Amino acid sequence: MNYKDRPNFTAYSAGSHPSGAVRQEAIAQLESAHLPTDGLRSKSWEEFSKPDAPQLDFVFTVCDNAAKEVCPVWPGQPQTAHWGVSDPAAVRGPENEIKRAYRDAFMTLERRISLFLCLPLASIDKLAIKTEIDKIGHQ
Repeated sequence: MNYKDRPNFTAYSAGSHPSGAVRQEAIAQLESAHLPTDGLRSKSWEEFSKPDAPQLDFVFTVCDNAAKEVCPVWPGQPQTAHWGVSDPAAVRGPENEIKRAYRDAFMTLERRISLFLCLPLASIDKLAIKTEIDKIGHQ
């Protein structure tokens, strides 16, 4: 989202159970999409629930098992939605299957982010935004 030429958004990424390191397969996928990887780090979503955290307007949970977890209370009550995506880090098998899992997750999120950025956010109310964000998560 940070590289889609939309200056109104700053995206962050975090997890409920960070491993402590960014997976090399994730780095390779971002590099193949010509996206910068400098400064990326594994972090907990708790970092974004603290009082001094950046203000969040939207929170998207993406891993399939995150829908079953209890999420933190986000300061400012941002719009939330679950965009279930199979966790590529959970895939075991040959290298080509692992690469495909990362590519598939990237492409799914790429499509959903593009659809989200097309929403007329300034001209629709919060309920309509929530409805549209939830629809995107099912595409």
